[in-house]
Amino acid sequence: MAALRTLVAYVEDKPGVLNRVASLFRRRGYNIASLNVGRTHDSGVSRMTIVVEGDAGVAQLMEANLYKLVNVLSVQDITDCPAVVRDMALIKIEVPAERRAEALQLVEVFHARVVDISPGTLIAEITGSPDKIEAFVEVLKPYGISEMVQTGRIAMTRGVEGEASRISHGQNSETVVTAA
Repeated sequence: MAALRTLVAYVEDKPGVLNRVASLFRRRGYNIASLNVGRTHDSGVSRMTIVVEGDAGVAQLMEANLYKLVNVLSVQDITDCPAVVRDMALIKIEVPAERRAEALQLVEVFHARVVDISPGTLIAEITGSPDKIEAFVEVLKPYGISEMVQTGRIAMTRGVEGEASRISHGQNSETVVTAA
């Protein structure tokens, strides 16, 4: 499997933008490993976190192609930047009453939380790095995972706002942020 690259794109919050972005990757033959879209604090602006398989050259090519789309405000490859990266998963396991305490301890160890319990199942919610979620899934497999859903990755650079955010707000990369 190729390396995963994380791109952040700020786009206008308009109908069809998601389709145009996904179609761009499809036309170029690149697999999107994860795609997450949500509104930002700015009215009319959404933020996409796109995880794509490929090397730095692929990311650079996709960044250039994304800028060709009318509704794309800014793009940044944050793969090599210090960043906070999170996924969330809901995992339903089959757990009989006699093993429930044991399962609840595992949930606690992983700093997850139980969001639903029924006589034969429980649903755990976990948020964290993809590795943390994968490890949690592995320890739950012996119970029998009957259903699972995982969000797309979200990521944000650490420190002063990311390059893509500055560009989408009409600031250039030379802008210095000072405290008042």
